[in-house]
Amino acid sequence: MDKDTSFKHKVALVTSGTCGIGAAAALALGRVGAKVVVAGRGESEGQAVLDAIKKSGGEGTLVKKDVGREVDVKAMVDRTVAAFSRFDFGFKQGIRVNAVAFGTVEMGVLIWNFEGEIVEANDSFLKMVQYDREDLVKGRVRWTDLTPAEWRDRDARALNDLKKAGTAQPYEKEFLGKQGNRVPVLVGGALFQKGGNEGVAFVFDLTEQKCAEKALRRSEAYLAESQKLSHTGSCGWNVSNGELFWSEETYRIVGIAPTTKPTLELVWQIVHPEDRDIVQRAIDDAARISADIDSEHRIVMSDGSFKDVHLVMHAVKNQNGNLEYIGALTDVTATKNAFRQIEGLKDQLQRENVALREEVDAASMFEEIIGTSAPLRAVLSRISKVAPTDSTVLITGETGTGKELIARAIHKRSARAGQAFVSVNCAAIPPSLIHSELFGHERGAFTGAMQRKLGRFELARGGTFFLDEVGELTAETQVALLRVLQENEFERVGGTQPIRADVRLIAATNRDLKEAIASGAFRSDLFYRLNVFPIEVPPLRERKEDIPILTEYFIHRFAGRMGKRLSGIGRKTLELFQSYRWPGNIRELQNVVERSVIVCETETFSVDESWLARQGPPTETTVRPLSQRLATDERALIEGAMAETHGRVSGPAGAAVKLGIPASTLESKIRALRINKHQFKLAAYPGPLSYPLT
Repeated sequence: MDKDTSFKHKVALVTSGTCGIGAAAALALGRVGAKVVVAGRGESEGQAVLDAIKKSGGEGTLVKKDVGREVDVKAMVDRTVAAFSRFDFGFKQGIRVNAVAFGTVEMGVLIWNFEGEIVEANDSFLKMVQYDREDLVKGRVRWTDLTPAEWRDRDARALNDLKKAGTAQPYEKEFLGKQGNRVPVLVGGALFQKGGNEGVAFVFDLTEQKCAEKALRRSEAYLAESQKLSHTGSCGWNVSNGELFWSEETYRIVGIAPTTKPTLELVWQIVHPEDRDIVQRAIDDAARISADIDSEHRIVMSDGSFKDVHLVMHAVKNQNGNLEYIGALTDVTATKNAFRQIEGLKDQLQRENVALREEVDAASMFEEIIGTSAPLRAVLSRISKVAPTDSTVLITGETGTGKELIARAIHKRSARAGQAFVSVNCAAIPPSLIHSELFGHERGAFTGAMQRKLGRFELARGGTFFLDEVGELTAETQVALLRVLQENEFERVGGTQPIRADVRLIAATNRDLKEAIASGAFRSDLFYRLNVFPIEVPPLRERKEDIPILTEYFIHRFAGRMGKRLSGIGRKTLELFQSYRWPGNIRELQNVVERSVIVCETETFSVDESWLARQGPPTETTVRPLSQRLATDERALIEGAMAETHGRVSGPAGAAVKLGIPASTLESKIRALRINKHQFKLAAYPGPLSYPLT
């Protein structure tokens, strides 16, 4: 075929936007002998078109400089249309075997008419829509049938443009493939001649591009959702021009509308004033030494509240060699609040732990003291305060209230807990021996002193010395004890060398020492030395809340010893216990429970009511001299004192001392009133308190 030389003029190729039409135009004009100048922004793409022109027998020149804007696209399409209008059918068939490739994208070319027919098409187009050449020849491929219904309005607008101007600008649409699938394409076309019925169309398959766009959108959606879930937004900072980039999640974290342009000034506005130095140092280091940024600080929200954020940015060089930072901003408010809550709970736990330890101390760790009543808790609180000190303690209270256990609790909570706890009941030692018992004696100090003996003060060296019933001490012993308290030294009986006393003294009594001082039976100066820290143990009648706990403990204790199994306490028994005054206090309760366990024949604990019918002896700790009492009270007073001392008349623990009269006088009155003192010896009172109070 002879080449048409009427189109030997320059045609420029624009490699963006209408690159497909430009490539087709260049190839077509090369076919008809036009000298084509190929220009574009990408050298490789332009070279590919130039190679295609040369293979078709045309001539062309590649111009690297971008001159694509010198020629109007419409004019280029017009020349393409004019060129095609002069092609014979043989050449039209030739275009189907010359698939035009531009870069990595194949271009489909087809000749169509307004009746919906596709007169000719190259293999690239047929491949796009999954038809073959036979389908085309037999007329089974019509462009109107390939167009889905929703795209027909867009085709109608393109046809209208073709009728008016002879060209249609490229637009996106979809074709239906032979298998019913949809193929996204970019279509541009022109009539062979204005007002004609046929034209040429250039089609680009956008499937890969659309898939890539879809994947990108999906990836962006996943990224946005993951940022939202992780409270982490992306951000960027171009150091050279100061431009900032924030993702949608970053805007949400800082509480600013996405339409707001991020700037460094805006950053300073939202950073908490107390944290601006931290951020400033991080930015200065980044700008000076290109260091990565890692900063935790607070930002102020529009409502005045603040958030904790963690900013991490990595330094990179962009394509221009400028320094940029790319990183992430994480909202760590919840984490920080959790840590603050943990710290708060830790502090609270520490406080509660201390309180619990004090409560445990008060409830159970004071050796064997049982009870939770307010009076007992007050006593235990005082024990906690005085135990760590080395101060002298005076414990007062009725008989049977557990004064020695209080003393042991003080000792075990003191710094001397690792040393000895030595106790002496002053009322149980004859007055003639009490001095030697406390301070010791030298050999030959008195008749029967065959060897030297260490006193209790020496045995308690470094530990605690407990003087029970200190009100029963003789005047001579009171003087010696006063010297120990004043000078911390003593001498053995018959000795001449002073001995250093390294003990903590705790004294106890059930007597009213102030009344004893008034009667001349106790030294006031000794009282004030002993009464440094007084603790009064409440009687059981003032601790009624503790009676069920004590009862249950004693039942468990004695039942275990006796091999009995008791599973409960009768309601009536418990009510009886709580209404009884318990003149003998806990010691009496212990004895009643032990007696009841012995005789109990069922699994339910009960007590004989007759055992609690009579009130016990008077609970007053000190009885006034008998001479001050009415004569009618003498018999009751004497019998009460004899019962309390188990029939003993004389001695430090005798009834005469309790009544404040000489023993000879008491003997006379017993004979005068015909009181049988032997009956009181038969009901021997139980020994020292031995049950555990926890």
